[in-house]
Amino acid sequence: QVQLTESGGDMVQAGGSLRLSCVVSTPIFNRFALGWYRQSPGKEREFVASMTRYGDDTKYRGSVRGRFSISRDNSRNTVYLQMNELKPEDTGIYYCNAGTSADMWNPKTFSSWGQGTQDTVSP
Repeated sequence: QVQLTESGGDMVQAGGSLRLSCVVSTPIFNRFALGWYRQSPGKEREFVASMTRYGDDTKYRGSVRGRFSISRDNSRNTVYLQMNELKPEDTGIYYCNAGTSADMWNPKTFSSWGQGTQDTVSP
């Protein structure tokens, strides 16, 4: 079972940027597709972005496409989420996870999560 440690969340004003990081503790990091998810107050956890194990394909939810970018560094067992042009509706706790590409769109696939990192965007 992998361990997930997210960091980089902060309080920013609308229009600002943040870069989230997630260390995935597993000796087989490069075999996993990776994803970012978020949960806003009163809402279910939702898919934000994913990347295949080879890094050759990425997917984004519509509301973040063009503003967010997912990347990975296999040498550091780390996945990143660069978030630009942040909006108040991007506020939430952000989580990462690792799995197979076909399942990354659905957060209910995963039974184990890290503690997440809080991102708050003020108007």
